[in-house]
Amino acid sequence: MSRQRRRRWLLTVLTGAVVVTGGIFAGWHYMQPKLVTYTAENGTEMKFKTDGDRFMEYGPDGTWREMFVKGVNLGATSPGHYPGEFPLTKEDYLRWFQQIEDLGANVIRVYTVHEPIFYSALVEYNRGREQPLYFIQGIWSPEEELIEKQDAYAAHIEQTFKQEIEKAVSAVYGDADIPAKQGESSGKYKTNAGKYLMAWHVGTEWDPAMVDNTNAKHADVPQYKGVHFSASPEASPFENWLAELLDHTAVLEKKYGWEHPMTFTNWVTTDVLDHPGEPLYEEDLVSVDARHIQPEAWQGGYFAAYHVYPYYPDLFHIDKTLQTIKDENGEYNTYKSYLRKLKAEFSDMPVMITEYGVPSSLGISHLGMGGRNQGGHNEVEQGDIDASLTQDIYDEGYSGAIVFMWQDEWFKKTWNTMPLEIPADRRAYWLNVLTNEKMFGLLAMDPGKQEQLTIDGSLDDWDDLKDEEVTTWQGQVDGIQEMKMTHDEAYLYIGLTLDQPFDPEKTVLRIGTDTLAGGSQPDKILPGRTLSDGLETVITLGQDEESQVEIAKDYDFNQRLYGKEGYDMLPDQQSDSADPFHPWNLAVSLRMTPPDTRSAQPFMNEKVGTLKRGTTAPGQPDTDSLTAWQYNGNQVEMRIPWMLLGFGDPSSLQAIDYGPLKNGREFSTVAVEGVTLIPWLTDRATKKVSWPGGEQTTLNLNTLPVYSWQPWEQVQYSERLKLSYEKMKKSYEKIPSFQIE
Repeated sequence: MSRQRRRRWLLTVLTGAVVVTGGIFAGWHYMQPKLVTYTAENGTEMKFKTDGDRFMEYGPDGTWREMFVKGVNLGATSPGHYPGEFPLTKEDYLRWFQQIEDLGANVIRVYTVHEPIFYSALVEYNRGREQPLYFIQGIWSPEEELIEKQDAYAAHIEQTFKQEIEKAVSAVYGDADIPAKQGESSGKYKTNAGKYLMAWHVGTEWDPAMVDNTNAKHADVPQYKGVHFSASPEASPFENWLAELLDHTAVLEKKYGWEHPMTFTNWVTTDVLDHPGEPLYEEDLVSVDARHIQPEAWQGGYFAAYHVYPYYPDLFHIDKTLQTIKDENGEYNTYKSYLRKLKAEFSDMPVMITEYGVPSSLGISHLGMGGRNQGGHNEVEQGDIDASLTQDIYDEGYSGAIVFMWQDEWFKKTWNTMPLEIPADRRAYWLNVLTNEKMFGLLAMDPGKQEQLTIDGSLDDWDDLKDEEVTTWQGQVDGIQEMKMTHDEAYLYIGLTLDQPFDPEKTVLRIGTDTLAGGSQPDKILPGRTLSDGLETVITLGQDEESQVEIAKDYDFNQRLYGKEGYDMLPDQQSDSADPFHPWNLAVSLRMTPPDTRSAQPFMNEKVGTLKRGTTAPGQPDTDSLTAWQYNGNQVEMRIPWMLLGFGDPSSLQAIDYGPLKNGREFSTVAVEGVTLIPWLTDRATKKVSWPGGEQTTLNLNTLPVYSWQPWEQVQYSERLKLSYEKMKKSYEKIPSFQIE
């Protein structure tokens, strides 16, 4: 065969291969299930709409069917990062999409425009799926400026908001090239994700004082009449402002040939109900009423959306008018009662609860009826409560329930630990398990050592750590062979090997901690002995009810902030206590007194220093995500949260100092070398104490090693589906996505 004929033959073979491959691909593509959409007479595409008080999806059989939306809220960040940094990758999104679909959710809600990779990854994930995973696109309002100006009509606010709307619509439809800007998403949005959009969710929770001031300042604003959304004659000035923004969103979307249901963000603080039992005026100051905005020639429809948690505002555990429905335990279900009252106001309009849930955190910041508190739950309890809230939402006739939150968010803050997280701009670099807002996720973002160290009383897994990660102390303490220490972004880990098997019925193990000059002498629990410096905290491990971290009287953050030198809300007898160490408490409700409030309410705090014994190993009878310690034979293992030891930021070795509070309200920190640990054993029967001082009655703490570590700027973490994920999966499986006529 000549070279020319051979070349011609190869070209023919290659051409045939390309044709065959292309045919196979085309056939495969042709056979993939296609998304069935409704085309209106004017050519507009639709997949979802509202009909009366029902939320509808256009099904694969070509008919509209009533849908119950089940979803999760999804953040845009990961540990070690803040909002606006957008560190998530395509692999992150694709992995999460599969887990979210396996959960039984049918929608993801995002609060703001993500990077282009989110939209392209979602389209890629949905390709070829009979039942796609949809998303609700949130549009972030100029929240900080609204609160600062206290006026929605203030210069540039509406312009800024409209620019964000334009960005969101063009990004969703793959028609944007957004230049880089610090703290905002950017890039070339080339993927059209519009067919997987379920709805638009405009704005954020509204500050009631801002809404009230806007209404008072612009009482003469004319009624807004738009192309697709208009305000009703009853609409307030703020509601007119909202109507214009919804209309702007609709007009922009219509250019792409689609119509989707519209809503704006609302919450209990600005709901349409009166709450006579709410003690704070601002929590029942003003209403933002979705019924005062009407769609005009918008077939996609319109619905109301609320964020409703079972513990905030305080009315959920105070307002007697909500104490009308009892659960199976005979306790008032004020959440269900609230949902029933709210839904009754919207008889002709769908309503979704687009945020709800509880966190799996040690810390707690608000109380709810029936134990539905903001925090203080392990993962099983979190899942049980989230599932029960979901069922309440479904039973009361709502159109959807979107749980908060998919992933834990380390950067978050909450009111009762904010004063202690110093410097505030380093919150994302460590996991403070006392800050409940960080731990709402169904997907845990575990600190670096949690994958390696199982708290079960056995120190075998410590052998797998690198030598430089573990400090071993073998001081002369009768009954203690050695003490090991390591740490991660959430905890200080301590492992002790004793001479004899540990029996908490016979022996109490205590470890004092020293980080700063000052503190208290542990004379009552270490009688007849004196330390060269006081202790900041004492860790006690014994019987379950006595195992805890206590804090030195003069160091007690709760006492200093809310006692005489701070807000002056604590009873005098607590500050006058002779006990050198206090329980570790967090405030959960401040004292309220008329005329500043509608009714008087006492200051309340919760003990958070309790150390729960159990295991973090999965599948055991005593498995508990809040486990702090366990013993096994002669070994004792524990993990102590950084804040319980007085650290405002362990990543930069900043400990809260003893100095007076600035302006009576603000703590400060000081850089420390680390923490000195002083272990001792007390025999319950003989009262004999074994401590590092031996037979001496005094101990110079400078003779003990300081456990120290290098500051960190990069975090280590691992993902894990929480036990609450399985609970919510069962809940979503039980609730049908579609109503059968």
